Amino acid sequence: MKTPVNLFLVGLMGAGKTTIGRQLAKGLKLSFVDSDHEIEERTGANIPWIFDIEGEKGFRKRERTVIDELTQSEGIVLATGGGAVLDKRNRANLAERGVVIYLHTSIEQLLKRTAKDRNRPLLQTDDPRARLEMLLAERDPLYREIADLVVETDNRNVQATVRVIQNGIKKITGQKTTTANTTKKKAQKRNSKQ
Repeated sequence: MKTPVNLFLVGLMGAGKTTIGRQLAKGLKLSFVDSDHEIEERTGANIPWIFDIEGEKGFRKRERTVIDELTQSEGIVLATGGGAVLDKRNRANLAERGVVIYLHTSIEQLLKRTAKDRNRPLLQTDDPRARLEMLLAERDPLYREIADLVVETDNRNVQATVRVIQNGIKKITGQKTTTANTTKKKAQKRNSKQ
């Protein structure tokens, strides 16, 4: 399967970006990178600590730098942090430098998947459901704005989700290639008539 240079996974925390991204990269023989893990490696600190010390604003600044650098790589599957789309520059870089795949998951599934995870600062609240609903309402339009492909992950295991993504990528890259070739042929025709 011919794949695009880069695949970028977006979606809320708990949507499966890292798990699915690893399998997708393995199947397509691409490198896998998780932007949150990259930030932790560079700082030598975990995300909750960065949030505690620098606040969300400090974390987002680090995230912007990392996403700008990673999206300039070639041949990667990138799992982004759930809030990466809040930054306009991140959205532009993701949209312009690869195929964006939005992993959409129901609030029920997100609650199950994140229930015992203490490494998610935004969910350390008395009402995680309300927080997830608020985050989804705020971020869903931004995910959809830049997504080339929206994949529902509820009631699908990792392998099934990866297959859906691979099929979607085939359609997207086929359309992009066809459109590019058609435009190129039209331009050549115009030039030959002049």
